[in-house]
Amino acid sequence: MEEAISKANTLIEAMGWIRQFRGKTTVIKLGGSILDDPQELMHILLDVIFMESVGMKPVLVHGGGKAINRELAESGIAPNFVRGRRVTDLPTLAAVEKVLAGELNVFLTQEIERLGGRAMNLSFQTTNVLFGQKLVDRPDEDLGFVGEVTRVDRNVIEGLSYTDQVPVIPSMCEGDDGQHYNVNADTAAMAVAQALGADKLVFLSDVNGVRRDKDDPDTIIHSLSSAEARELISSGVINSGMIPKVEACLETLGRGVKKVHIIDGRLRHSLLLEIFTTKGVGTEIHP
Repeated sequence: MEEAISKANTLIEAMGWIRQFRGKTTVIKLGGSILDDPQELMHILLDVIFMESVGMKPVLVHGGGKAINRELAESGIAPNFVRGRRVTDLPTLAAVEKVLAGELNVFLTQEIERLGGRAMNLSFQTTNVLFGQKLVDRPDEDLGFVGEVTRVDRNVIEGLSYTDQVPVIPSMCEGDDGQHYNVNADTAAMAVAQALGADKLVFLSDVNGVRRDKDDPDTIIHSLSSAEARELISSGVINSGMIPKVEACLETLGRGVKKVHIIDGRLRHSLLLEIFTTKGVGTEIHP
């Protein structure tokens, strides 16, 4: 009986958050090692289905770097990165499109359906919603067919959400001339969240959030204001690979997204624990 009462208390705690976020859009960036672990991925997708079932409007944006590397290896193509970005020549672009806009996009959609939800894959093969142009980061550097999103077809995404379907979007975009481009999954998710005026943008990471000591998971900071985050960057508490991620969060907050979360996607039901409990399990960054 005590166990049953505890479960009821958990539901009561979640009720307030469910009411608060009902009808609100949450963009979830999916990538990294989670896509390679069937159990971890299943629990994330179950969380997404639960969110939709209680009236939230989740939107999934995914990368797939490891799957792309496997496809390149089978084709005898060596991956090439410059400052963390994949140099994308034509053969690499073909592999990226096959994996992201094809196999992985279809798989995620079918897996949501298999688990009891409803989803629609939005890609070049169905309905594309991300449009952009070639990324020119430095004049002396050519990354090939790497792009940046300049426009998001908000109407298509919102139309699916209003019919209780989860939009599943690969991190690729199309130029005005029909050329396809590979896009960094974090920046693609940011563009979607900004276009939709999302209430939340969630980055599923391999760490549990921003830490005071990057090597100690117990030093996680559960809530940060924009000003506090900038101070932690200046003081060196936020350092190395976490700096660009937090800076991207701050940029997104400055463009209309209300809150950004960094959570460990490997933790079972981390999405539900972050959104529907008072303390959460990751780091929430707010204005």
